[in-house]
Amino acid sequence: MIPLRDANPTRRRPIVTIGLILACVAVFVAELAVEANGGSQALERLFREWGLVPRDLTDALSGSAGALSRELPTVGTSLFLHGGWIHLGGNMLYLWIFGNNVEDRLGRVRFALFYVFGGVVASLTQVVVDPTSSTPVVGASGAIAAILGAYVVLYPRARVLSLVFLGFFYQLLQIPAIVVLGLWFVLQLVSGLSSLGATSAAGGVALFAHIGGFVLGAAVGAVVRASSRSERLPPGSLDRFRVG
Repeated sequence: MIPLRDANPTRRRPIVTIGLILACVAVFVAELAVEANGGSQALERLFREWGLVPRDLTDALSGSAGALSRELPTVGTSLFLHGGWIHLGGNMLYLWIFGNNVEDRLGRVRFALFYVFGGVVASLTQVVVDPTSSTPVVGASGAIAAILGAYVVLYPRARVLSLVFLGFFYQLLQIPAIVVLGLWFVLQLVSGLSSLGATSAAGGVALFAHIGGFVLGAAVGAVVRASSRSERLPPGSLDRFRVG
């Protein structure tokens, strides 16, 4: 199932979402230039220097302040690196479809902070689960997972036009967001739990970054939805719930 667009209009242009997409694309173009000039080894060095390596961050946390100052920024820089065209395209598709509405709901500044915070929490979740991994974690999917979690709580009934594959056939269907994103999360959860104890993550995907980001985003979405509901209540409507 591949989402293509949602039927959920916004009130203003999603400047932050567009900016994040452009930033990720620009960094990917720089990756291509590094690979063209220095080959795959140069690209691997780039990922190891600017991507998040769980083992290096774990070692830095128990080491000197200088080591920590070198490794800690990779929690943020890793969010803008991508491992290939499919990786970039899939992430940017999800960011465009679901990010604009979450930005519209939170506001531009709060959305930007939420995106970064969601990405950091997602990345650290992966480090906690697999602290000795020497494989660089790269990609915006952890931050985008936070957006998906917030979206499914804020707009569970929003219709998402999705490409659904049925064997050799496919069909375009309008499916509620809670189904599309709920199935996505269940897939991440099942795959993540089944990978525990394995020598490497399934498919090289940082599954627990997805899980951690989604859970955080859902929690933030629940808080935003609850606060919005309380703001709409008339004065004195909560009096019946007071206890002595």
